[in-house]
Amino acid sequence: MPLPGISRRTVLAATAAGTALAATGLATAPAALAATPPTLPNGTSADKVLVVGMDGLRHDRIDAANAPALKSLMANGTYGRSLLYANPMAATSSGPGWSTISTGVWPDKHGVKDNTFTGKNYGRYPGFLARLAQVRPQLSLFAAVDWPELDTHGTVTPGADAKLVYDNDYAVNDAVITDLTEQVLRDQNPDVLFVYFGETDEIGHNHGAASQKYLDAIAVQDGYLGRLLAAIKARPTYASERWTVLVTTDHGHTDAGGHGGSAIEERRTFVLAQGPGIAAGARPIDTRLVDVAPTVFRQLGIVPDPSWGLDGKPVQERTTDPFDTLQSSLAGRVDETGIPAGVLGFTRTPPSGWSVIDNAMGTGGVSEWRGWSFATDEFWSRSQRDQWRELNVRARGVFAVADSDEWADKSFSGTYDSTLVTPAYPVSGASAVTLGFTTLYRQEGAQTARILASFNGGTPTVVKSYTADVLSQVQTVTVPVPAGASSVGFRFHYTGSNNWYWTVDGVTVTTS
Repeated sequence: MPLPGISRRTVLAATAAGTALAATGLATAPAALAATPPTLPNGTSADKVLVVGMDGLRHDRIDAANAPALKSLMANGTYGRSLLYANPMAATSSGPGWSTISTGVWPDKHGVKDNTFTGKNYGRYPGFLARLAQVRPQLSLFAAVDWPELDTHGTVTPGADAKLVYDNDYAVNDAVITDLTEQVLRDQNPDVLFVYFGETDEIGHNHGAASQKYLDAIAVQDGYLGRLLAAIKARPTYASERWTVLVTTDHGHTDAGGHGGSAIEERRTFVLAQGPGIAAGARPIDTRLVDVAPTVFRQLGIVPDPSWGLDGKPVQERTTDPFDTLQSSLAGRVDETGIPAGVLGFTRTPPSGWSVIDNAMGTGGVSEWRGWSFATDEFWSRSQRDQWRELNVRARGVFAVADSDEWADKSFSGTYDSTLVTPAYPVSGASAVTLGFTTLYRQEGAQTARILASFNGGTPTVVKSYTADVLSQVQTVTVPVPAGASSVGFRFHYTGSNNWYWTVDGVTVTTS
């Protein structure tokens, strides 16, 4: 029975920690395979979630691998692919990656920039298991990892009722974790599980992501995933349960092996989800790595408090951003040379109701960026690495971009001068109107970035100017509504002369 003053959760977590430490000591010995799993409290929810993390798994290598479990989840679930940040926000390494997955916020919030974990801010932005332990203490929570830093730094395991923590001998301990998690699923009643596999990352480092050994490692981990899925379906109570399975990764790998930098291959991530309310076969363009934790909450019927400050959203929730309607019209490169020909990711045609004014725009320059354009992260960030385009993490899918720096990479004359114009929005009877959007802005020299408002089609008036960097932040601009005004339109006016850039996404207009 619980000791006086100590909760059942605390006692079980302490017991589990002892089991995990003992298991760690056995991790390289054959006897480890006979280890017994820790005891969990009995689960209380018919909604259950399994999150499987596969370290350093480059999603574009899955198709070539013998991976029936992953491919089945792709066919029957939602599969969103996206790119990570790069320095100076954070390195494409495991500390920031798993922190982003666990907390549901980007590195500029959770504070982890590399594998030293210096600056971690898990007190303000805890992992999803710790958050569940706070808001639903009756849930039965389990974690199993063999990169022990995920435990020692408090990235994933806090909040778990029971945990398995092994050293990073992945070839042995990924199998041990599978064996014991299988037993937990078969013989106990967990509600939420986080299971980590590390062999894909190890093989990626040692042999490269383009190697057959890397494909073989994917196949092995896919086998482990398949066993966990089979264990779920074999549960005697499975028919009355609602299971969600999520699979994700923390970063990619170069073909030669390695990560931490800004190459597209290092930045590749994905979120794969199957469960109630999650569309089969969907390939959304607006999914990001921060969406894992909010999806866990949604599947458990938990509405996040705004004070949690989450950056993510559930994978089944689509953005209503008008720029994403341009996906089908995206084209390949014209003048850009660093973007592969097969990457379809830009258009200069605005969405319905929007317009671009380029009558003061200079001539020539790079075609893709001649005035406000609409592009994807995959396309735009490839145009030039290591100039902070990788930091546009809060944009999703297609976004608007004005880039005088890239425009000036081909012979031109005059100044970059372009205005993005929104539709007219009704404001009758309102006292104020608020423009919301996400932006990445870099300031240099005499470059200007201004937002103007026009009521009833009248003369636009400046309501906001940027004179300093804004590194991927949500912005709001509130403007009083003049008496008698029935509509408002906004303009994003950017000028530059081989300076930097301005991106806009997720535009909303609300009245009060």
